Formats: sequence, C-alpha cells, structure tokens
Amino acid sequence: VQLQASGGGLVQAGGSLRLSCAVSGRTFSLSSGAMGWFRQAPGRERELVGAINRSGSSTGYPDSVMGRFTISRDNAKNMVYLQMNSLKPEDTAVYYCAAKLSRTAVIGYREWEYDYWGQGTQVTVSS
Repeated sequence: VQLQASGGGLVQAGGSLRLSCAVSGRTFSLSSGAMGWFRQAPGRERELVGAINRSGSSTGYPDSVMGRFTISRDNAKNMVYLQMNSLKPEDTAVYYCAAKLSRTAVIGYREWEYDYWGQGTQVTVSS
C-alpha cells in the first residue's frame, strides 16, 4: 500500500489549504480502510488532526482543529482529503496521511492503529 500526500505549502494566517492523499496498492482498495491525517511540528509528538471510517459515515477531530478542518474521502478515486480553513501559525507542521486496515468501521485516534503512512507534506502558516 502506498500513500502519497500533497497540497502543502506556505499560507498566511486565516488562509486555507486542501491536502490530498492518493492511495494505491495492487491488492488494496481505499474502500477497505479507515484513514487519518496526522501532523508533527518540530520538537512535538505526532498528533491526529482528522480521521474517517471506511464508509465515510464517521469522522473525528481534536479540539484544536474542530470546526476548521474537514476530512473527506472519495473511494472511487482512491483519494482522501483534508480541507484546512482559518489556518493559524500553530498549524505549521508536516502533515501525514495514514491507512488503518483493522476495525475499519470505526475511526482511529492513535498512531498505533494505523498500518501504512505517507511521506508527509509541509504546511507553513505565516503570521
């Protein structure tokens, strides 16, 4: 399973970005997995910023991004997205998408629940 994250960049505070994660794999279909977006800022632990279950019927966010970030998926296109609005300087981090292949009907809040990770895309928010 390969995950390719893209869409990062430099944006001013208050701006928006949409991250994309392309999922591929000879024996894997996106519809088989729950997905998540994590981020890691320098000197900090990696943290979840959005998670979605296999069907897309359930999503979850931490308080820090609730109401600003939206995770979505298009199983037909094997794509997962993270729409980020009202960005703040503290959102600056490397963002990673991840795939969870067990208990996929529920979203995952912990790193250890995820089986595959993309390479990350840098998001920098200037003040």
